[in-house]
Amino acid sequence: MFRKIVVGLDGSETSETALRLACDLAHKYTSELHLVHTPQPETVAFALGAVAGYHTVTTMPSSEKVDEATEKIINSGKAIAEEYGQSVKQTHAKRGNPAEEIVACADTCGADLIVTGRRGLGSVGALVQGSTSQRIGHPAKYACLSVI
Repeated sequence: MFRKIVVGLDGSETSETALRLACDLAHKYTSELHLVHTPQPETVAFALGAVAGYHTVTTMPSSEKVDEATEKIINSGKAIAEEYGQSVKQTHAKRGNPAEEIVACADTCGADLIVTGRRGLGSVGALVQGSTSQRIGHPAKYACLSVI
């Protein structure tokens, strides 16, 4: 049913729960897993030790800090997949709009399913503009699963 599953990661507990569910589905359907992370100030700060919910960043951190946080989040995702006996086919990490990057990855790899956490580390502005998981559903041409 699902040959290729794209999972959006931001380092939050919710995105890790989404990955665990995606791993379960990948096992059931022998699917490929593709992990996507789009660095944002909140995810960089959180990955490098900030307390969730505490806004510590007002500008984008240095490129080195962004790369360090991205590597940490992607490696954590790979480790979770390994716990479930799954391998990750590809990882994608590109700066930009998270929803657009996740959909672009899904388009490029020919995904059948996108899995994201319903509430990640997004900003308060997401409450007005809509969360990443909500913005993925509009342009997506495949199934989208938003995990609580």
